[in-house]
Amino acid sequence: MKHIVKRLFGLAVVLGLLGFVAWTLRPKPQMVEIGRVARGRMQVTIDEDGQTRAHDRFTLAAPIAGRLSRIRLHEGDSVTPQTVIATISPLPIDAREVARTRAEIESLEALRKEALQYVERAEADHEQTQRDVVRYTDLQRQDVVPRQTLEQAQTAEKRAAKEVAGARFKVQSAEAEIARARAGLISIEETQEKSGRIVELRSPVASRILRILEPSEHVVTAGTPVVSLSNPSKIEIVIDLLSTDAVKVKPGAAVSIEGWGGPNALRARVRMVEPYGFTKVSALGIEEQRVNVIADFLDLPAGLGDGYRIDARIVIWESPDVLIAPGSALFRDGDRWSVLVVEAGRARRRPVEVGHRTALETEIIRGLNPGEAVILHPPNDLKEGAAVAGR
Repeated sequence: MKHIVKRLFGLAVVLGLLGFVAWTLRPKPQMVEIGRVARGRMQVTIDEDGQTRAHDRFTLAAPIAGRLSRIRLHEGDSVTPQTVIATISPLPIDAREVARTRAEIESLEALRKEALQYVERAEADHEQTQRDVVRYTDLQRQDVVPRQTLEQAQTAEKRAAKEVAGARFKVQSAEAEIARARAGLISIEETQEKSGRIVELRSPVASRILRILEPSEHVVTAGTPVVSLSNPSKIEIVIDLLSTDAVKVKPGAAVSIEGWGGPNALRARVRMVEPYGFTKVSALGIEEQRVNVIADFLDLPAGLGDGYRIDARIVIWESPDVLIAPGSALFRDGDRWSVLVVEAGRARRRPVEVGHRTALETEIIRGLNPGEAVILHPPNDLKEGAAVAGR
């Protein structure tokens, strides 16, 4: 009996040693990073930086040439309707300029008369060539003159008709020059009448001074921009996107405004995708076709003005309840997408059908279930069925 117990004890020791050796020599599971599949809300956005812009902007320009007064207001000041922002004193008119303009009109009138006489002479020549064509046509039918003579008369008639048209164009040109010179004289005479009267630049509506383009007193020409005004309560957002992204954006799309300086994101909505694009050179020196997307604030905080930088996230698709897997778990397996699922401590390859994708998440249409563990960034040397452990 004691002999049997000793043998059983020895056998147990041997089996224990063999088990210990097998346990120590077994392949260790490969450490991998694991993520979970879950249902939840998903948004697909286009992220791009943009800037704010005054929606209602007015630029006041000098209506006449003259000496602009120094503007006493400052950028950012609020003005009421009809507030005088600047004044312009007309410059004195040189009498020599008036005399020169009138002499120019007289010279142009003489050229017009000369052109009219040329028209009369050209018309007379044309009528003569028409009679020659009729006469040579009859004579050629009677074989009195050769065919070449008739053809020469017809060519002369066409040339004379073109001469008449050219002469009439000269008359039209002379009349246009006379009208231009007379318009200049009228402008000079009106300026003479206003000489000594100060012209005031007034704000058209209640607004705020955005920029003072001509702050100092000096002589300006007619049409010179002097000051820009804007409505501080109407600020829009301009986001320039790649044209390939802009076609995905529709009016009414939700926009989240971040990076504007405040603690919370602001809400906005796309009002318009501009119908024309423009070329812009990227920081890498690559020419890109871009399109401006215009959005309106739904939450407009105090402090934002014209030309402020913002970060915009434009929502092009969203769903409140979809199956979501980490985007880093997917990899291409031929012409389809696959993931490595952790089942009973081993990696199992599984093909999946995907939907919408973002930088971090992917919509799973078929192939996975909520709560399943997938391997993130699967290593190239990880074999099918290999033991894995998550970290």
